Amino acid sequence: MNFRVFVLAVSAFVVGMVELIIGGILPLIAEDLNVSVAAAGQLITVFALIFAVSGPVLLSLTSKIERKRLYLSSLAVFFFANLFAYGSPNFEMLIAARVITAMSASLIIVLSLTIAPKIVKPAYRSRSIGIITMGVSSSLVLGVPIGVLIGDMFGWRMLFLLIALLTLVAGVIIFYFLEPIKPDHVTSLRQQMTSLKSKKIFSAHIVTLLILAGHYTLYGYFAPFLESTMQLEPFWVSVAFFVFGISAVTGGGVGGWLTDRIGPQRTVISFISLFAVILLLLPISTSSMLFPLVLVIWGMLSWSIAPAQQSYLIQTAPETSDIQQSVNTSALQFGIATGSGFGGLVVQQTSVEATAWAGSLLVILALGFALYSFRKPAGDTKPARQE
Repeated sequence: MNFRVFVLAVSAFVVGMVELIIGGILPLIAEDLNVSVAAAGQLITVFALIFAVSGPVLLSLTSKIERKRLYLSSLAVFFFANLFAYGSPNFEMLIAARVITAMSASLIIVLSLTIAPKIVKPAYRSRSIGIITMGVSSSLVLGVPIGVLIGDMFGWRMLFLLIALLTLVAGVIIFYFLEPIKPDHVTSLRQQMTSLKSKKIFSAHIVTLLILAGHYTLYGYFAPFLESTMQLEPFWVSVAFFVFGISAVTGGGVGGWLTDRIGPQRTVISFISLFAVILLLLPISTSSMLFPLVLVIWGMLSWSIAPAQQSYLIQTAPETSDIQQSVNTSALQFGIATGSGFGGLVVQQTSVEATAWAGSLLVILALGFALYSFRKPAGDTKPARQE
């Protein structure tokens, strides 16, 4: 495996960490900036939505720029945006900083996903995507506990300063170890929309959205789920999150390895099916010794499908593979927002235990879209020729 893939993964980890790292210290931000906790929570929502929308657009607008230069430029913007967040005098300025951070982060993550499979041998493409996915997933999963630890010790502003410093380190590493990479082709916004007219491609993106929505329907309320079903104290809730996080980090690598072995379609079908079953079993397992095993499997599956999905898109639409990976990353972000919102409705209307079963229904729906996508012919995936 090309070591530069791991360099990109480290960069993706640093950038991805900024999304949810403030989730555990929202009360500190709310108190410092004189806003409600609910208002402070919009810092996460705004980030996810801006990230989802800006990725494909920015990738298209910058498609003629040499990739290493674009990567370093994006890291520079991300660096200054976090310094801006560190010194924000009020909530409005912090929101503005989050918008800029989300835009630059979306481009960095997408560039990492599109560059990695180009700098390795074909046999390692899925695994390279899996390694980048591990970087992103570990940042999302470990962001909350890291944020709580640093926020409680040094204040919430120190988080953004730390991320800015880590971004600087990542930029230096990228500068010295990543070679210049020419863009493959120009993908216009019109071509992006045209490519999504393909039912085969569009349904594949819906699969990603529904899987993440099903996952976050439960994960967004996992702490109260544990407290309600197992009466766990805060310490053991933290342990459960840690176990889940370690499992999720390894899931991307496992998914990439298996995709290279048996192919993306078989991997997607197998993992989605198992994912749906695990979500159904989670509430039941809380009253038995099987819960730790079910928790580990759930954690691994939560991010193991991403490499197979990305590889499937590369195989299905090689002419627009960069933009499809960007759109798929956006679908992931929309899935996070959708699942969190849907989970809230489930909790209000039924109970927190029902979030697992509701999430499983969304995953089963994703399985239907996956089967539909796989059975559609590939003839309608080519983009229209640009005049």
